[in-house]
Amino acid sequence: MRHLLIIIVLLSTTPATFASELLINGAGASFPYPLYSKWFSEYAQVDKEVKINYQSIGSGGGIRQFLKGTTDFGASDAPMKDFELKKSDIEILHIPTVLGAVVVSYNLEQLNGDLMLTPELLVKIFSGEIKKWGHADIQEVNPKLKLPVDQHILVAHRSDGSGTTAVFTDYLAKVSPKWKKQYGHGKGIKWPAGIGGKGNEGVTGLLQNNPGSIGYIEMTYAMANEMPMAAIKNKAGEFVKPSVKSISQAAAKVKLPDDYRASITNAEGVDAYPLTAFTYLLIHKKMQSPKGEKLKEFLQWSMKRGQEMATPLHYAPLPESLQARVKKTISKIQIED
Repeated sequence: MRHLLIIIVLLSTTPATFASELLINGAGASFPYPLYSKWFSEYAQVDKEVKINYQSIGSGGGIRQFLKGTTDFGASDAPMKDFELKKSDIEILHIPTVLGAVVVSYNLEQLNGDLMLTPELLVKIFSGEIKKWGHADIQEVNPKLKLPVDQHILVAHRSDGSGTTAVFTDYLAKVSPKWKKQYGHGKGIKWPAGIGGKGNEGVTGLLQNNPGSIGYIEMTYAMANEMPMAAIKNKAGEFVKPSVKSISQAAAKVKLPDDYRASITNAEGVDAYPLTAFTYLLIHKKMQSPKGEKLKEFLQWSMKRGQEMATPLHYAPLPESLQARVKKTISKIQIED
């Protein structure tokens, strides 16, 4: 009889438990995925009625899914273009969440120091013009390094529509008119050299498994896998390694427009890391309750407790003045019954 009562209680309570959990779906950039995973896990303890499911499919995929209406929010490191925004009947907001860095990582065994790269070298390497690590231009910039002079360079890049690619190619197009004219910039380009991997995860795997390779990934992936990161010569002429501090410096003098859509690659500042970007959540300005109300509450949380989680995962929190602006934007999201 006691066992029967237990079964009855379980049957009567289980459906109610499942019914009370509200599922919010999002998809997009792999750039902030390590941080967003932490956020959504922590927030599940704050509001036990909500589960936020996020798929790391790349910025391009995130924008497409959001515009199709198959997700409740999107995520992108590259701001949406005007023509993309016009595809939606409801106004779309860009909510900057944190700052991150795209780093240039490489697989060179027993290298006796950090690789230094100029904008010119990056363009020549990723266009396939420089094919070996012993090239005179690389040796000139790195005179103290014992480079594998006869080893071929294998370029690793993204194969999917990617905000990380948008940031990296935006920088290359800024520093090289030739690159801009021949290859352009955006979430996906026709790469002149190398092999592609899906997501930051895919490119990380290519770098780890191919000696002599070089590629671009988000800093958290490099840090988590203990991969080397090149020092890049910035606009002020200084070689700067990526760090939370140098990422923050890149945003120090930036004046963002009202909609927050902006490029901050190749920023001013002696200590600024040149491959820095905001990453965004894409939200409808008008949303239906209860999902809209719950998503709005999460966004408000992300500007408080969420910002405190950024630095340990190698992202830079938004400057306090910008946090205040974003909070006002979030407060203006309209919730309809």
